[in-house]
Amino acid sequence: MTTREQPYSAIVLDHFAAPRNLGRLPGANGHGVAGDLVTGATRIEMALRIDGGVVRDARFRAIGCSATIAAASLATTLLIGRPVAEAAALTADALVAALDGLPPERLYAPALVIEATAAALAAWRSGEEGLAGKEGIG
Repeated sequence: MTTREQPYSAIVLDHFAAPRNLGRLPGANGHGVAGDLVTGATRIEMALRIDGGVVRDARFRAIGCSATIAAASLATTLLIGRPVAEAAALTADALVAALDGLPPERLYAPALVIEATAAALAAWRSGEEGLAGKEGIG
């Protein structure tokens, strides 16, 4: 984390205040979830539309702190337009760097975003619909 008076960078604050790609994704063919509200205070749902081996669109829904919203928002912008192999290579550390740092107690947020993304990619690979058609993000 960079040293500054505020715990969050301008990038984090921007993505929290104006999240990109928030909401349901009609036609998504990969859905993943990380976290739960029974054992924690954070849940992230990631929906991907993959065509021709490329992530054509990505959306998220989340319940959590500002770091969670910002990390999920930024992740979608990094995923769209990337080949699946590159999308799968995205790491929590890369998200933290792209967010210009996070306080140590918030590092769980990008890890959960990556977990949800990996689950969405795995669902796409297996041809499962994941949460599509259920009360979720599909």
